[in-house]
Amino acid sequence: MTAILIRLLVVGAALYLALIILLWTMQAKMIYPAPQDAAPLIPGYEEVSLTTEDGLALRAFYRSASGDLPTLVYFHGNGGSLTGAGVANAALAERGFGVLLVEYRGYGGNPGEPSEEGLYKDGDAAIAWLRALGISAAQTVIVGNSIGGGVATEMALRHDPAALILVSPFTSLPEAAAANLWWLPAKPLVRDQYRNLDKITQLSMPVLVQHGTRDGLIPQSQGRALAEAAQSAEFQSFDGLGHELSFVRSSGEARADWILALELAVSDAEAQRVLP
Repeated sequence: MTAILIRLLVVGAALYLALIILLWTMQAKMIYPAPQDAAPLIPGYEEVSLTTEDGLALRAFYRSASGDLPTLVYFHGNGGSLTGAGVANAALAERGFGVLLVEYRGYGGNPGEPSEEGLYKDGDAAIAWLRALGISAAQTVIVGNSIGGGVATEMALRHDPAALILVSPFTSLPEAAAANLWWLPAKPLVRDQYRNLDKITQLSMPVLVQHGTRDGLIPQSQGRALAEAAQSAEFQSFDGLGHELSFVRSSGEARADWILALELAVSDAEAQRVLP
């Protein structure tokens, strides 16, 4: 009986170790399950190309703002696409906001391999493209969903936009991994960090955090922690909604209302600029 127990313990330990090794070696594929199909162009948008500092040309979709409304830069979640990003921003586009939908390296037919630093380069390219178009930081709102919140927070730190919106965000990627893989030593194994909680304390612009009460992937407590740590933030809780929150019409309408309440104004010179 003792020999059988020892054998079972050995087998169990071996399986546990194998899972740890799998998490370590395959985490890039698990963190970035990048869809490869190129999204069809969304009506009302035009296709543009963002050039990163390391020489990648990334396909993205853009629509200009109506009147003096600001422009949103949207970073989708880790399994997302330009098509899904269009759905998430439909309510805002219909109300006339400018929208730049960013597609990451390695996603949707784009070249390159996704990583934390790589996605930050993609974000920098998006902001640089808007600046070349004549859209200032004061007329830019950065929005991120899920892991896109990590990109959005870093971009807010680097580029000081008018406002930051985080939908279903995590405090850090290791914390999010630990919440799902509590039975594994996930925190020390996760290489990409996206340390949003550390960064958000340094931001002075208005911040909106939206999170569903039934989010089974990223606990709402992590979104609340980000809002509480920010210098100026509003937290919006959506009862009964999960990690699909970004695609729910009511959350998009709430984002639009919140931005409008900021009363951002574009100059006449900026309003007359057109896509080169």
